[in-house]
Amino acid sequence: MAFVTSTKMLRDAKEGHYAVAAFNVENMEMIKAVLAAAEEMQAPVMLQTTPSTVRYGTLETFVAMVRAEAARRDIPVCLHLDHGDSFELAVRAIKAGYTSVMIDGSKLPFEKNAALTKRVVDVARAVGVPVEAELGKVGGKEDDLEVSEDRYTDPEEAGRFAEQTGVSSLAVAIGTAHGFYIGEPVLDKDRVKDIAARVEAPLVLHGASGLSESDVRECVSNGMCKVNFATELRAAYTDAVKKLLAYDPKTYDPKKLGIVGIDAVKDQVIARIKMCGCGGKAFI
Repeated sequence: MAFVTSTKMLRDAKEGHYAVAAFNVENMEMIKAVLAAAEEMQAPVMLQTTPSTVRYGTLETFVAMVRAEAARRDIPVCLHLDHGDSFELAVRAIKAGYTSVMIDGSKLPFEKNAALTKRVVDVARAVGVPVEAELGKVGGKEDDLEVSEDRYTDPEEAGRFAEQTGVSSLAVAIGTAHGFYIGEPVLDKDRVKDIAARVEAPLVLHGASGLSESDVRECVSNGMCKVNFATELRAAYTDAVKKLLAYDPKTYDPKKLGIVGIDAVKDQVIARIKMCGCGGKAFI
């Protein structure tokens, strides 16, 4: 199926009361794993790369790999820039062929965040690319992004922000954190309902790695339309490679390492698609 933007899949999710599962990928093997799982589940899917990942592999490399693999699959596939940290990077991603971008100005004061987001939205809208932004701070650490304190998103501010920027989707802070949790997360799930009542754009849940299935399902039921997963995929891939090398230290063929990594990531992706309720939604 077509290599698509996130616009229709997120609007369909909002109307259908499920969420699109979005997965951070680091290499060709993870791309293959995510798409194989999504096709098996007949789910729309978003693949994501962070700034550090594109420095490692380049924007153009990931576009080429995802386009080639998506062409072999009978599902809608979107490639998204996750936590874009500058106007320049967002524009470069659009020019390279990304079909969705995030500009993360959440560390800035409200007005500066809104101004930066609006600047990206104006450029992206001219070429039909949707833009995700973030309001409030999701705690924890992911790649270059580190936040030591959570700042929950204010529903009234979220409404003003969405109106001022025209953003296509909005990541909000409800007590989640990037990376694996230390202790039990305390989530303000009712806040999702309050924000959804004021924001027309689909809402995005960051920091879902390590949340229970019931937590994810309740957040989706309350209005989250996209859920991001990253850390558990990386851990599954790395652990599978470690186990193979422990079992057979003489293994030297990188393809064998990649195969066990693909299988481990695929299992994780299938489980998360089920959590989000987007299985069987590829053609809605």
